[in-house]
Amino acid sequence: MKILVTGGAGYKGVVLTAALLARGHQVTILDNFMYGCESVLHLVGNPAFSVIREDIRNLKGKCIKDFDAVFHLAGISGYPACEANPHSAKLINVDASRHLRDLLSPDQRLIYASTTSFYGKSGARCDEETPVEPVSLYGITKYQGEQELLQRESTISLRFATVFGVSPRMRVDLLVNDFTSKAVHERCIVLFESKTKRTFIHIQDAIAAYVFTLEHFDTMKHGIFNVGSEKLNFTKMEIANAVKEETGCNIIDSEMKDFDTRNFVIAFDKFQKLGFDVRYSLQDGIQEMAKLYRFYRPYTPYATI
Repeated sequence: MKILVTGGAGYKGVVLTAALLARGHQVTILDNFMYGCESVLHLVGNPAFSVIREDIRNLKGKCIKDFDAVFHLAGISGYPACEANPHSAKLINVDASRHLRDLLSPDQRLIYASTTSFYGKSGARCDEETPVEPVSLYGITKYQGEQELLQRESTISLRFATVFGVSPRMRVDLLVNDFTSKAVHERCIVLFESKTKRTFIHIQDAIAAYVFTLEHFDTMKHGIFNVGSEKLNFTKMEIANAVKEETGCNIIDSEMKDFDTRNFVIAFDKFQKLGFDVRYSLQDGIQEMAKLYRFYRPYTPYATI
Protein backbone atom coordinates (compact mmCIF):
# COMPACT_ATOMS: atom_id res chain seq x y z
CA MET A 1 0.00 0.00 0.00
CA LYS A 2 1.19 3.55 -0.74
CA ILE A 3 0.89 5.62 2.42
CA LEU A 4 1.44 9.29 3.28
CA VAL A 5 2.22 10.34 6.86
CA THR A 6 1.82 14.07 7.46
CA GLY A 7 4.07 15.20 10.29
CA GLY A 8 6.13 12.09 9.62
CA ALA A 9 9.29 13.49 11.21
CA GLY A 10 7.50 14.18 14.50
CA TYR A 11 7.35 12.36 17.82
CA LYS A 12 4.79 9.75 16.77
CA GLY A 13 5.16 10.20 13.02
CA VAL A 14 8.69 8.86 12.71
CA VAL A 15 7.92 5.76 14.80
CA LEU A 16 4.76 5.13 12.78
CA THR A 17 6.70 5.51 9.52
CA ALA A 18 9.26 2.92 10.62
CA ALA A 19 6.48 0.51 11.63
CA LEU A 20 4.70 0.87 8.28
CA LEU A 21 7.94 0.34 6.37
CA ALA A 22 8.62 -2.80 8.41
CA ARG A 23 5.25 -4.14 7.24
CA GLY A 24 6.20 -3.72 3.59
CA HIS A 25 4.33 -0.52 2.74
CA GLN A 26 5.70 2.29 0.58
CA VAL A 27 5.75 5.29 2.90
CA THR A 28 6.16 8.98 2.13
CA ILE A 29 6.34 11.57 4.89
CA LEU A 30 5.25 15.18 4.48
CA ASP A 31 6.95 17.49 6.94
CA ASN A 32 8.41 21.00 7.04
CA PHE A 33 11.29 19.80 9.28
CA MET A 34 11.02 22.84 11.54
CA TYR A 35 12.82 20.81 14.22
CA GLY A 36 15.41 19.36 11.84
CA CYS A 37 15.55 16.14 9.88
CA GLU A 38 17.77 14.06 12.20
CA SER A 39 14.81 11.98 13.40
CA VAL A 40 14.37 10.35 9.97
CA LEU A 41 18.02 9.85 8.96
CA HIS A 42 17.88 6.16 9.89
CA LEU A 43 15.06 5.66 7.37
CA VAL A 44 16.70 7.21 4.31
CA GLY A 45 18.43 3.99 3.23
CA ASN A 46 15.09 2.19 2.85
CA PRO A 47 14.08 2.28 -0.86
CA ALA A 48 10.38 2.26 0.14
CA PHE A 49 10.81 5.54 2.06
CA SER A 50 10.47 9.00 0.49
CA VAL A 51 10.06 12.60 1.64
CA ILE A 52 8.01 15.61 0.66
CA ARG A 53 9.49 18.67 2.35
CA GLU A 54 6.47 20.94 2.63
CA ASP A 55 4.37 22.79 5.18
CA ILE A 56 0.91 21.24 5.65
CA ARG A 57 -0.56 24.73 5.12
CA ASN A 58 0.80 24.73 1.55
CA LEU A 59 -0.43 21.27 0.59
CA LYS A 60 -1.13 20.70 -3.11
CA GLY A 61 -3.36 18.06 -4.64
CA LYS A 62 -0.50 16.60 -6.65
CA CYS A 63 1.27 15.74 -3.38
CA ILE A 64 -1.44 13.37 -2.20
CA LYS A 65 -3.36 12.10 -5.22
CA ASP A 66 -1.42 8.82 -5.59
CA PHE A 67 -1.72 7.54 -2.01
CA ASP A 68 -4.05 4.77 -0.88
CA ALA A 69 -4.07 5.98 2.72
CA VAL A 70 -3.10 9.11 4.64
CA PHE A 71 -2.21 9.28 8.33
CA HIS A 72 -2.77 12.91 9.32
CA LEU A 73 -0.47 13.67 12.25
CA ALA A 74 0.81 17.13 11.30
CA GLY A 75 -0.23 19.80 13.77
CA ILE A 76 0.69 21.98 16.71
CA SER A 77 0.39 19.62 19.65
CA GLY A 78 -0.17 20.34 23.32
CA TYR A 79 -1.43 23.10 25.57
CA PRO A 80 1.75 25.23 25.81
CA ALA A 81 2.61 25.18 22.11
CA CYS A 82 -0.91 26.18 21.02
CA GLU A 83 -1.16 28.95 23.61
CA ALA A 84 2.19 30.32 22.41
CA ASN A 85 1.11 30.19 18.75
CA PRO A 86 -2.68 30.71 18.68
CA HIS A 87 -2.89 31.93 15.09
CA SER A 88 -0.77 29.06 13.80
CA ALA A 89 -2.75 26.58 15.90
CA LYS A 90 -5.94 27.48 14.02
CA LEU A 91 -4.27 27.61 10.62
CA ILE A 92 -2.55 24.24 11.05
CA ASN A 93 -4.92 22.22 13.25
CA VAL A 94 -8.18 23.40 11.66
CA ASP A 95 -7.75 25.17 8.31
CA ALA A 96 -5.05 22.84 6.97
CA SER A 97 -7.12 19.81 7.99
CA ARG A 98 -10.11 21.20 6.12
CA HIS A 99 -7.91 21.80 3.07
CA LEU A 100 -6.57 18.23 3.24
CA ARG A 101 -10.14 16.93 3.39
CA ASP A 102 -11.03 18.85 0.23
CA LEU A 103 -8.01 17.53 -1.66
CA LEU A 104 -8.66 13.85 -0.93
CA SER A 105 -10.68 11.69 -3.27
CA PRO A 106 -13.62 9.76 -1.74
CA ASP A 107 -11.80 6.41 -1.90
CA GLN A 108 -8.59 7.54 -0.18
CA ARG A 109 -8.39 6.35 3.42
CA LEU A 110 -7.71 8.96 6.12
CA ILE A 111 -6.73 8.20 9.72
CA TYR A 112 -6.64 11.28 11.93
CA ALA A 113 -4.52 11.74 15.06
CA SER A 114 -7.08 13.19 17.46
CA THR A 115 -6.92 13.48 21.26
CA THR A 116 -8.81 12.82 24.49
CA SER A 117 -7.77 16.29 25.68
CA PHE A 118 -11.04 17.91 24.69
CA TYR A 119 -13.14 15.87 27.14
CA GLY A 120 -12.44 18.67 29.61
CA LYS A 121 -12.45 18.92 33.40
CA SER A 122 -15.65 17.21 34.57
CA GLY A 123 -13.86 14.36 36.33
CA ALA A 124 -16.40 12.02 34.75
CA ARG A 125 -15.87 8.75 32.86
CA CYS A 126 -15.94 9.69 29.19
CA ASP A 127 -16.68 7.56 26.14
CA GLU A 128 -17.00 8.56 22.50
CA GLU A 129 -20.59 9.78 23.06
CA THR A 130 -19.67 12.11 25.94
CA PRO A 131 -20.12 15.79 25.02
CA VAL A 132 -16.73 17.42 24.62
CA GLU A 133 -15.65 20.26 26.91
CA PRO A 134 -12.30 21.58 25.62
CA VAL A 135 -10.46 23.71 28.18
CA SER A 136 -7.56 24.86 26.00
CA LEU A 137 -6.90 26.16 22.51
CA TYR A 138 -5.24 22.83 21.74
CA GLY A 139 -8.42 20.93 22.61
CA ILE A 140 -10.61 23.39 20.71
CA THR A 141 -8.58 23.29 17.51
CA LYS A 142 -8.12 19.51 17.55
CA TYR A 143 -11.86 19.00 17.96
CA GLN A 144 -12.63 21.47 15.18
CA GLY A 145 -10.13 19.70 12.92
CA GLU A 146 -11.73 16.35 13.72
CA GLN A 147 -15.19 17.65 12.83
CA GLU A 148 -13.94 18.97 9.48
CA LEU A 149 -12.37 15.64 8.55
CA LEU A 150 -15.34 13.53 9.61
CA GLN A 151 -17.43 15.21 6.94
CA ARG A 152 -15.96 12.62 4.57
CA GLU A 153 -16.95 8.96 4.83
CA SER A 154 -13.52 7.34 4.48
CA THR A 155 -12.15 8.90 7.68
CA ILE A 156 -11.39 7.45 11.11
CA SER A 157 -10.59 9.61 14.12
CA LEU A 158 -8.41 8.12 16.85
CA ARG A 159 -8.69 10.04 20.12
CA PHE A 160 -5.42 9.15 21.81
CA ALA A 161 -4.59 9.19 25.48
CA THR A 162 -1.53 11.29 26.35
CA VAL A 163 1.45 9.49 24.86
CA PHE A 164 4.70 8.71 26.71
CA GLY A 165 7.92 6.93 25.83
CA VAL A 166 11.04 7.25 23.71
CA SER A 167 11.13 8.36 20.06
CA PRO A 168 13.90 9.53 17.71
CA ARG A 169 12.09 12.90 17.88
CA MET A 170 11.63 13.27 21.62
CA ARG A 171 9.02 15.42 23.30
CA VAL A 172 9.64 16.37 26.91
CA ASP A 173 6.46 18.45 27.33
CA LEU A 174 4.23 15.36 27.60
CA LEU A 175 3.38 14.75 31.25
CA VAL A 176 5.06 11.39 31.95
CA ASN A 177 8.09 12.34 29.84
CA ASP A 178 8.29 15.70 31.63
CA PHE A 179 8.03 14.22 35.13
CA THR A 180 10.76 11.68 34.36
CA SER A 181 13.04 14.35 32.89
CA LYS A 182 12.64 16.56 35.97
CA ALA A 183 13.20 13.59 38.28
CA VAL A 184 16.50 12.72 36.58
CA HIS A 185 17.85 16.21 35.90
CA GLU A 186 16.46 18.17 38.87
CA ARG A 187 15.84 15.35 41.37
CA CYS A 188 12.42 16.86 42.11
CA ILE A 189 8.88 16.95 40.68
CA VAL A 190 6.60 19.86 41.58
CA LEU A 191 2.91 19.03 41.25
CA PHE A 192 0.00 21.38 40.65
CA GLU A 193 -3.51 20.01 41.39
CA SER A 194 -2.07 16.57 42.01
CA LYS A 195 -5.41 14.78 42.33
CA THR A 196 -6.57 15.55 38.79
CA LYS A 197 -6.71 12.46 36.60
CA ARG A 198 -5.59 11.89 33.00
CA THR A 199 -5.18 8.93 30.67
CA PHE A 200 -1.93 7.69 29.09
CA ILE A 201 -0.55 5.35 26.43
CA HIS A 202 2.95 4.18 25.53
CA ILE A 203 4.14 5.34 22.12
CA GLN A 204 4.60 1.77 20.87
CA ASP A 205 0.97 1.00 21.74
CA ALA A 206 -0.12 4.20 19.97
CA ILE A 207 1.71 3.05 16.83
CA ALA A 208 0.17 -0.41 17.13
CA ALA A 209 -3.24 1.30 17.25
CA TYR A 210 -2.53 3.15 14.00
CA VAL A 211 -1.49 -0.08 12.28
CA PHE A 212 -4.51 -1.95 13.71
CA THR A 213 -6.81 0.77 12.35
CA LEU A 214 -5.32 0.55 8.87
CA GLU A 215 -5.81 -3.22 8.89
CA HIS A 216 -9.44 -2.91 10.12
CA PHE A 217 -10.35 0.20 8.17
CA ASP A 218 -13.56 -1.10 6.58
CA THR A 219 -14.93 -2.14 9.98
CA MET A 220 -14.01 1.17 11.64
CA LYS A 221 -14.72 3.56 8.74
CA HIS A 222 -16.26 6.91 9.67
CA GLY A 223 -15.87 6.14 13.36
CA ILE A 224 -14.44 7.84 16.43
CA PHE A 225 -12.42 5.70 18.84
CA ASN A 226 -10.78 6.47 22.17
CA VAL A 227 -7.35 4.81 22.11
CA GLY A 228 -5.71 3.65 25.33
CA SER A 229 -6.56 1.52 28.35
CA GLU A 230 -8.43 2.12 31.59
CA LYS A 231 -5.43 0.48 33.27
CA LEU A 232 -3.56 3.69 32.41
CA ASN A 233 -5.94 6.26 33.92
CA PHE A 234 -3.82 7.93 36.64
CA THR A 235 -3.73 11.03 38.84
CA LYS A 236 -0.69 13.26 38.64
CA MET A 237 0.33 12.09 42.10
CA GLU A 238 0.17 8.45 41.00
CA ILE A 239 2.41 9.26 38.03
CA ALA A 240 4.86 11.13 40.26
CA ASN A 241 5.03 8.26 42.74
CA ALA A 242 5.74 5.81 39.91
CA VAL A 243 8.57 8.05 38.71
CA LYS A 244 9.88 8.35 42.28
CA GLU A 245 9.94 4.55 42.57
CA GLU A 246 12.27 4.41 39.57
CA THR A 247 14.45 7.48 40.25
CA GLY A 248 14.28 8.21 43.98
CA CYS A 249 13.35 11.84 43.32
CA ASN A 250 11.51 14.18 45.70
CA ILE A 251 7.89 15.22 45.19
CA ILE A 252 6.51 18.63 46.15
CA ASP A 253 2.71 18.85 46.17
CA SER A 254 2.10 22.54 45.54
CA GLU A 255 -1.14 24.35 46.35
CA MET A 256 -0.83 26.47 43.21
CA LYS A 257 -3.45 26.11 40.46
CA ASP A 258 -2.60 24.51 37.13
CA PHE A 259 -3.53 26.43 33.98
CA ASP A 260 -4.21 23.05 32.34
CA THR A 261 -7.44 22.02 34.07
CA ARG A 262 -8.10 18.68 32.34
CA ASN A 263 -9.53 16.05 34.69
CA PHE A 264 -11.26 12.92 33.41
CA VAL A 265 -11.35 9.13 33.21
CA ILE A 266 -11.57 7.69 29.71
CA ALA A 267 -13.45 4.55 28.61
CA PHE A 268 -11.85 2.52 25.81
CA ASP A 269 -14.40 -0.29 25.42
CA LYS A 270 -15.34 0.55 21.82
CA PHE A 271 -11.82 0.09 20.44
CA GLN A 272 -10.97 -2.85 22.67
CA LYS A 273 -14.06 -4.76 21.52
CA LEU A 274 -12.50 -4.83 18.05
CA GLY A 275 -9.54 -6.75 19.47
CA PHE A 276 -7.03 -4.05 20.41
CA ASP A 277 -5.29 -3.82 23.78
CA VAL A 278 -2.13 -2.17 25.08
CA ARG A 279 1.05 -4.11 25.84
CA TYR A 280 3.15 -1.54 27.72
CA SER A 281 2.73 -0.35 31.30
CA LEU A 282 3.44 3.05 32.81
CA GLN A 283 6.53 1.60 34.51
CA ASP A 284 7.85 0.30 31.18
CA GLY A 285 7.85 3.83 29.82
CA ILE A 286 9.33 5.41 32.94
CA GLN A 287 12.19 2.91 33.00
CA GLU A 288 13.15 3.51 29.38
CA MET A 289 12.92 7.29 29.74
CA ALA A 290 14.97 7.32 32.94
CA LYS A 291 17.64 5.42 31.01
CA LEU A 292 17.43 7.98 28.20
CA TYR A 293 17.50 11.09 30.36
CA ARG A 294 20.58 9.93 32.25
CA PHE A 295 22.59 10.74 29.11
CA TYR A 296 20.22 12.96 27.12
CA ARG A 297 19.02 16.45 27.89
CA PRO A 298 16.38 17.73 25.44
CA TYR A 299 16.96 21.09 23.78
CA THR A 300 13.37 22.23 23.24
CA PRO A 301 10.15 21.26 25.05
CA TYR A 302 7.72 21.54 22.15
CA ALA A 303 7.26 19.41 19.08
CA THR A 304 4.80 18.31 16.45
CA ILE A 305 2.81 15.12 16.81
